[in-house]
Amino acid sequence: MNSNPNLQPSNESVIMKKPTLWTKIKKNKVAYFFLMPKLIFFTIFMLIPIIWAFIISFQDRGVFTVDYVGFKHYFEAFQSPIFRAALWNTFLYTIVTVPAFIITALVIAALIQPLGSISQTFFRSAFYLPTVTSMVIIAMVWRWMYNYRFGLFNYIIGFFGFEPVNWLGQTSTALPSLMIMAILIPPGAGIIIYLAAMNNISPSLYEAAEIDGANSFQKFMKITIPMLKPTTLYLVIISTIGSFQVFTQIIMMTGGGPGYSTETLVHVIYKTAFRDFNFGLASAQSVILFLILMGFAIAQFKALRTDK
Repeated sequence: MNSNPNLQPSNESVIMKKPTLWTKIKKNKVAYFFLMPKLIFFTIFMLIPIIWAFIISFQDRGVFTVDYVGFKHYFEAFQSPIFRAALWNTFLYTIVTVPAFIITALVIAALIQPLGSISQTFFRSAFYLPTVTSMVIIAMVWRWMYNYRFGLFNYIIGFFGFEPVNWLGQTSTALPSLMIMAILIPPGAGIIIYLAAMNNISPSLYEAAEIDGANSFQKFMKITIPMLKPTTLYLVIISTIGSFQVFTQIIMMTGGGPGYSTETLVHVIYKTAFRDFNFGLASAQSVILFLILMGFAIAQFKALRTDK
């Protein structure tokens, strides 16, 4: 041990100076330069409108006047039978379509994954290409298939002696018909993402399971599904957000009817803002939708996260 006090390091030389925020920005200025266009776009078209909508939700806005009304629009939203019906319909739509989307994408990806690279590429393209089709076109095709007089579904059930069904014109079948449409549309994006995740799972895990005598089903349940938890979390959150924002199918196929049987939250917000011009109430409804989605995302993250 060195006893010379002059050779002992001082506390000032040992303690590293913590870099400031400005120092970090200067160090990574090239990265921030490339991120700047996206950040500007996000700020102008996403962040500012969100903040502005939150502010408007507490206001009654006339042509030349602005009155602050507190939480009036929030109470008004929950007192509206149309908004409550839309909230319930959206919950039902989400509960049915999101699990169907996840399970279908997982099963199809699991069936494609053992194939060769050429076959995988073919099936990836086959399942993904329909997703680039405009939802307006898809809704028009399905509206024709649901047509009461000459629709494909009534034509098929007519062969079995059943009477035609007014699929989109009665409250008992309108919302289930939209759910069937959502379920039968190929989950192309989910299949692509699941396939990429499955191909990244180490083959040594499956080899070790085979040595222990595991069959294909056991390997899928004990290795594949647990290893896909982060991917499943991402797809569940994205698909939940998409199902809560369902709009095109509603406005193209049912208009929210018959009655309020197919009203959804985004469709109600759209009508409140651009038909009734009640932007304060529409903003409050939008904030409620945002809070619901945030609650779902937090709950799903806690249920599916891997760092518990």
